[in-house]
Amino acid sequence: MRLTVLGCWGPYPRAGGACSGYLLRDGGIKVLLEAGSGVLSRLMSHIDFRLLDAVIVTHLHHDHYLDLFPLRHALEGARRSGGRDGPLKLFIPSRPAGEFSLLDSYKEAFKVKAIESLPEEKIPGGFAARRLDIGGLAVRFAPSKHLLPGYSVSFEGTGRLVFSSDTARTDELIALADRAGLFLCEASGLDSDTGHMEGVHLTARQAGEVGRAAGVERLLITHFWPEYDLAELSAQAAEGFGRPVTAVQEGETYTYTYTPTANEG
Repeated sequence: MRLTVLGCWGPYPRAGGACSGYLLRDGGIKVLLEAGSGVLSRLMSHIDFRLLDAVIVTHLHHDHYLDLFPLRHALEGARRSGGRDGPLKLFIPSRPAGEFSLLDSYKEAFKVKAIESLPEEKIPGGFAARRLDIGGLAVRFAPSKHLLPGYSVSFEGTGRLVFSSDTARTDELIALADRAGLFLCEASGLDSDTGHMEGVHLTARQAGEVGRAAGVERLLITHFWPEYDLAELSAQAAEGFGRPVTAVQEGETYTYTYTPTANEG
């Protein structure tokens, strides 16, 4: 399982950077996770957009989905030229309804499905999650706690990656991330931002605390306020986690492969 960081800034990028966007590759499957501004150009440095199997957007804030609009034009052009046979699967929340309806209207580019319409299943702790299968990749969505309806996401294939999306701490997130190999978690603020971000975002320290509570193997922090020092964010996240963490960098690829323990035979 390979995770390539296309953009890691929010709600706006540093000069030359991009907002939220990640390319997940596993067993031949290629998924674009989030599509913030600047992400499409970064994506094309790694793969041909025509080869994507699906796009997942966890919530409809601009720094997570604006590049769906240039991607729409790219896909429509590819279909006209014969470079792609059909629309690209796009999984998004159904609200806000206006944004959902607009994206759903681009029938030549996208085959849109509301995450809320996916089948439901239980995750550890007895919480309800939505389930999706993309080839051999099992995807689960647990509700996040943010200003808009959205989801934290788990991907399970040759490894297991969990993405927090934008959210405050929730029991569902900890359950979803339980013993994940890679935990990609927002670290939107410093300790001084705790009151301002209460109920909608995680500070770096809180990201570390969530990772520790979930027992994850490796914590990757992301979704940085562009004015902050990443070394300071990393230090506070590490204090919460109890171990070193990695502040992701655009263009870098992080790899994880699940290896059964001796007890698992």
